[in-house]
Amino acid sequence: MERLSRLVSVITPVHGPSVGYLADAYGSLAGQKMPDGWDWQWLVQEDGQDGLLLDQLPDDPRILPGSGRPGGPGVARTLALARAEGDLVKVLDADDQLTLGALARDIAVLTENPHLGWTTSRVLDLLPDGTTQGFDQDPPDGPISRGAVLAFWKANGHRAQVHPATLCLRRDLLLALGGWMALPASEDTGLLIAASVITEGYFTAETGLLYRKWPGQATSQPAHREPAEHSARMRIIEARAYALRALLSAR
Repeated sequence: MERLSRLVSVITPVHGPSVGYLADAYGSLAGQKMPDGWDWQWLVQEDGQDGLLLDQLPDDPRILPGSGRPGGPGVARTLALARAEGDLVKVLDADDQLTLGALARDIAVLTENPHLGWTTSRVLDLLPDGTTQGFDQDPPDGPISRGAVLAFWKANGHRAQVHPATLCLRRDLLLALGGWMALPASEDTGLLIAASVITEGYFTAETGLLYRKWPGQATSQPAHREPAEHSARMRIIEARAYALRALLSAR
């Protein structure tokens, strides 16, 4: 059957501790008002084959669940990408929530600016007590030049000025980069950095994501900051970015 709408493929990896937040993630997605001619599909991918998604997802034909051998969030995301049909691919972690209008803003930026490859937006941390907290080094609303994210990330202790959990990318760009990096963590940062040296991007100053802070999240675990592994992750992210930049410069 011919598809009548253009799609945004929203990709969500899931592991055991985050399953309980899927209802909130879905609610934030179902509440999006899409531009005329657009719809979304939700690719929910279990990182493993334990049946975590059984009875966890509503009856919505736009939801496409999947599972695969455990390999971390990067592997789960990339396996889900194999099923993506959208012109655009949006990141949504299982424990996070989109704000109203987030998808429409991403779509508007990328359809009105064909030279841009990706968008990001402002994030508010959603704290356990229900309050929110923002980042005080957001860039101004507007385009982000190639290489700017890498430069900021290197100068600020491997912290980017835009959040990879808000990424929306053109599917062709994401495929050309091979999906997410094969890392146990920081795979989304690696994708952001790589995309940012390939094409210009965009930052939307209006909040697009509530980023949940809670004890079970992967980035709060001691292993996430284990020095040897963390150093290796940062080195390979940086090395890939410089290799990509060199290849572009040689053309």
